[in-house]
Amino acid sequence: MSETLRPLPTALSLAASGVPVLPLRRGKVPFGNCRSCAGNACGGRPNMKHPGSCRCPGVCHAWAAATTNPAALTSPLWTAAWRRAVSVAYHPGGAGLTVVDLDNAAAIAWAHSALPATRTVPTTRGEHWIYRGAMRSVNSVRDGVDIKSTMAYARYLGPGTGTMTALPDAVRALAVKEPPTVRPASHALTVPARSGDGECRHRTPAYLERGIAMAEQRITDARSAIHATVYRTFLAVLSVHGRCGCLTDAHMARLFTAAQAKGETPRHCTDAWTNARTTLGL
Repeated sequence: MSETLRPLPTALSLAASGVPVLPLRRGKVPFGNCRSCAGNACGGRPNMKHPGSCRCPGVCHAWAAATTNPAALTSPLWTAAWRRAVSVAYHPGGAGLTVVDLDNAAAIAWAHSALPATRTVPTTRGEHWIYRGAMRSVNSVRDGVDIKSTMAYARYLGPGTGTMTALPDAVRALAVKEPPTVRPASHALTVPARSGDGECRHRTPAYLERGIAMAEQRITDARSAIHATVYRTFLAVLSVHGRCGCLTDAHMARLFTAAQAKGETPRHCTDAWTNARTTLGL
């Protein structure tokens, strides 16, 4: 955002045009969860499907806190946040928009060759290409390319130039990720067994299934520090099940799929899994 733009007046102008907005503090991050909302105690997770369902009066749910309501934006709690804000963010999907965030010169060159022209906004390191239409948000669809639409926020950096065009299939296709490369599910992961020549030391398959399901849920519920959460979850799974031979490629694929749904790339998943195994000496 241009340094000449003032956060609250800019936010009110955007809200009047139907764009849901929220304040960002230094570091280009939203204001953190309040005590009432810590750990989603207030029902923050339902916001993932029903933005605004949380009754908390604070400004604490990132993209789900974005609003077009001028009364909310000028309430005492929001006003206090705006006084500390250094920039304005908006929820593209809530405005029926998709932002293709191009983070370097190579990404911009690729966009010019692969995507239809649309409204563009300069950023610190690259450009935002804004299309009319909403879709799923995905990070790192290509080197230096993120898609920000539903369940995401983007900084407002000015009106931009050019005519906004309809969201093309070429952008929608970027959100279709290839599944992680794994061996057939019928073969167990090759890890040295602690004892029993690879025989599972757990009494019932339900124990393993419950552990994998809990790991998937832990990744899915993460609202920040996704890389760290994925690594710690992989580490926890491998520390319990990594030496007995009961983990299969199907289990690993389930964990990778959960991580990729949170924006991780297949490479990030593979690296986290490898690092976790190395840490445990597997």
